[in-house]
Amino acid sequence: MSAVPPAPTPPAVPLSGWGRTAPTAARLVRPRSREEAVDALRACAGRGGIARGLGRAYGDAAQNAGGAVLDMTGLDRVHTIDADTGTVVCDAGVSLHHLMEVLLPLGWFVPVTPGTRYVTVGGAIGADIHGKNHHVSGSFSRHVRSFDLLTADGSVRTVKSGGKLFNATAGGMGLTGVILKAKLRCLPVGTSFMSVDTERASDLDDLMARLTATDHRYRYSVAWIDLLARGAATGRAVLTRGDHAPLDALPDRARRAPLDFRPRRLPAAPAFLPEGLLHRTTVGLFNELWYRRAPRSRTGELQRVSSFFHPLDGVPHWNRVYGRGGFVQYQFVVGYGQEEALRRIVRRITEHRCPSFLAVLKRFGDADPGWLSFPLPGWTLALDIPAHLPGLARLLDGLDEEVAAAGGRVYLAKDSRMRPEVLSAMYPQLPAFRALRAELDPDAVFRSDLSRRLGL
Repeated sequence: MSAVPPAPTPPAVPLSGWGRTAPTAARLVRPRSREEAVDALRACAGRGGIARGLGRAYGDAAQNAGGAVLDMTGLDRVHTIDADTGTVVCDAGVSLHHLMEVLLPLGWFVPVTPGTRYVTVGGAIGADIHGKNHHVSGSFSRHVRSFDLLTADGSVRTVKSGGKLFNATAGGMGLTGVILKAKLRCLPVGTSFMSVDTERASDLDDLMARLTATDHRYRYSVAWIDLLARGAATGRAVLTRGDHAPLDALPDRARRAPLDFRPRRLPAAPAFLPEGLLHRTTVGLFNELWYRRAPRSRTGELQRVSSFFHPLDGVPHWNRVYGRGGFVQYQFVVGYGQEEALRRIVRRITEHRCPSFLAVLKRFGDADPGWLSFPLPGWTLALDIPAHLPGLARLLDGLDEEVAAAGGRVYLAKDSRMRPEVLSAMYPQLPAFRALRAELDPDAVFRSDLSRRLGL
């Protein structure tokens, strides 16, 4: 009887982050079961492997040039939902979008969501994502009770919150193993609507004063900031805050289906748009119109959860608007007491005339337990910048140094260009992370373009 021939090696395919700045080629493997994931890991010789979800990390965290990438979206089953406690057990490849589809009709909502619902649960843990409610609820991993982790030796461990391996994996960018399944607690809600308050802030100091004085009244809070405004208007912003609307706040028509989840979708962005479409003039005009059309003060506006949390998800492939060259998303945090550092950084970005129409400022609450988790108590600013902007590399290198000097850090899930020498200053628990990695994975089975670039 002839031997069964080995499965063919999948061809290398180009992969990039959501910013589309630095594609590299890797063998893409899509396991559909725990057993297939174990087999795929065993085949990760040479350049190693890394797990990937829906590709929404902006930089190179889910790329592995010359190696293997495990597409985990094939493991997409929701195993159990306890409708009384909001406890969910699901595969790592389940998206937050799918969780909302199944949870909202039962009166539950995901505990933390970033600006897109198209991220997987495994990715949410690996990047330890945060949302508009960090000042109240912390990051995603704070709501995870346990997860099953496939480690470099091929074994599967059930990892509970509070231990070293949990804290190394939450925010560890997939470098401790492949998350297969997770158990998490969700948030009870009465409707699929948000009650939203909106107001304008005249400058950065006005914005920070408003956030400091009243953020505690809201579960969710975010400010869009105009980084092209100068002079007395530097840092002017539109502040949007809210909470889940109760049933009695809904009009009669909406009360017929108060937990209905119906996100709107517009036509996809064209595959290719000309370079330079987003420049200082066009973005400046957009920012001016966006600021002027916002109400000076409005309270109690009802918005669907999809509009409040994920407006850009309504435009598939919106990242294409930056053209073939892509864009860099830069996000940093500096602690409370470092407001002058934040002012200096905003002034530097403004003086460089960065054409960013997606810039948001938020306040973080207590730090999270993950060793490489991004949030710390303080101010976080995120902005998108076209990658072709002249002088961008020098500008961001300088901002890295200013952030590190202020005791802050840059978000690894969005990074695509930081230099390794500033990393240890930003993440003081990096030595413990590296030591545990060396113990768990002495042959460096888990690798990524990010890990090579930064020496993780």
